[in-house]
Amino acid sequence: MSGSLVTAARRLDALGFMPSKSGNLSVRTPRGFRITPAGLPYAELTEDALVECDADGVPFSASRRPSSEWRLHATLYAARPEAEAVVHTHSPSATALSCARQPIPPFHYMVLLAGGTDIPCARHATFGTEDLAVEAAVALVGRRACLLANHGVVAIGASLSAAETLAMEVENLASQYLALLAAGLQPVMLDEAELDEARMQFDSYGR
Repeated sequence: MSGSLVTAARRLDALGFMPSKSGNLSVRTPRGFRITPAGLPYAELTEDALVECDADGVPFSASRRPSSEWRLHATLYAARPEAEAVVHTHSPSATALSCARQPIPPFHYMVLLAGGTDIPCARHATFGTEDLAVEAAVALVGRRACLLANHGVVAIGASLSAAETLAMEVENLASQYLALLAAGLQPVMLDEAELDEARMQFDSYGR
């Protein structure tokens, strides 16, 4: 699992989702969780640099410090027992939208991938704090992804691949939504019936 964590971090960094060593990723482990370290460029990240913490976020080794957002990860694993991975990015379009403290509304059925009829924006709290972790957990009730006000994106998943894919889709949706607004167009929102139909299609997709 740790090898895939390094690969995912490098991939998201190459996409421009983790500027200036921002963002962080983790995976749940039997003892707690393994998370990307603080202050290390992702191009230089190795498996040995990953930090394993207990469920409260306390590192088992003092060789490296965990990401400054370790509280966010610890809180989400405690609040969401189904989550096996947490991906936090500063992807450009979604971060821009988060600075307006606006959700991504149901202009496209793909918002359903996050678990509901929109992708909410958590209330603002300073990065790296317990307040931020709590606000994210609240915004994620009934959801698998949310924006963090004036900050970025967080996504959870039953696997690292699922969390990474969802974080990428949030960026895609934010980019589309902002492009519509920039063109002076008013997005037409899907209504509940249309979203229900799309949800049923998702439920049977691939079967």
